[in-house]
Amino acid sequence: MSNRLSVKLSNLAIRIQSKYQRTLAAKCFRRPIRMRNTVPLISFTFDDFPRSALTVAGEILNRYGVAGTYYASLGLMGKHASAGKIFEEQDLALLLKRGHELGCHTFDHFNAWETKPQIFEDSVAQNRRALQQILPEARFRSLSYPKLPPRPLTKRRVGRQFTCCRCGGQKLNSEIVDSNHLWGFFLEKSRDNLDAVKELIERNRKLRGWLIFATHDVCEEPSPYGCTPGFFEEVVRYSVSSGAQVLPVVKAWESLSHNGSRLVHEEGRKRSLASTSGTQSADKPGFKGDFGTQGKS
Repeated sequence: MSNRLSVKLSNLAIRIQSKYQRTLAAKCFRRPIRMRNTVPLISFTFDDFPRSALTVAGEILNRYGVAGTYYASLGLMGKHASAGKIFEEQDLALLLKRGHELGCHTFDHFNAWETKPQIFEDSVAQNRRALQQILPEARFRSLSYPKLPPRPLTKRRVGRQFTCCRCGGQKLNSEIVDSNHLWGFFLEKSRDNLDAVKELIERNRKLRGWLIFATHDVCEEPSPYGCTPGFFEEVVRYSVSSGAQVLPVVKAWESLSHNGSRLVHEEGRKRSLASTSGTQSADKPGFKGDFGTQGKS
């Protein structure tokens, strides 16, 4: 077999695997809600919570009179990671003082797909306990699944512990959305194409959707997972000028409820039953769908 053919087959396998993971995560154990908001919503979120996300991006958000959501893995606190220096203990209180939200990213930064549901849930609980030791008055109300979409049983276990949970997917949320699986859009994947991001903001405005931006570090020489301050500020400026309500994730969710959104209980029950028939084995260790232990850092 030629090297070129081998690479093509490998890439095909990765795409098939990725689609399998995304489909199961999106279709199983949903908590759907019908959006009835009268104005579009935009949220800015940061995974891993590098210090630059607060010291640089947080300052930009505050300058425009808005706030973001920071998803923290307290097991990473004070460490150096691929996205740069991670937050320090004093940053947690400062973040809340400036009006930002604090979200859960598991204590261990566990991969949401590769980690067994019970272990993942235990890491969520450990993150909550660690937060209470530092800031007894604070609590996590939203979760961002680290690295990959969640296994179905992971989604069911942890979804009921939070107001809402965010994934990736490079999509905006509109019409009926799943509070266990909100779509996110990672800015670093378009950091060389500001016009594409502006077009997405315009689409969100027309649909009266909920666009949840995500990234990691924000600095002049960003990691592959971050963006520059200039790019980030342009996105913030355009978001504010679009007429959207720019709110942290939980406040945006509360805004949906206050605007008359309602849970779609029956639809959610039917879809969950239909989509999970034959899928629970995906969380058994020997199931072929686990696809080994590959994943990104």
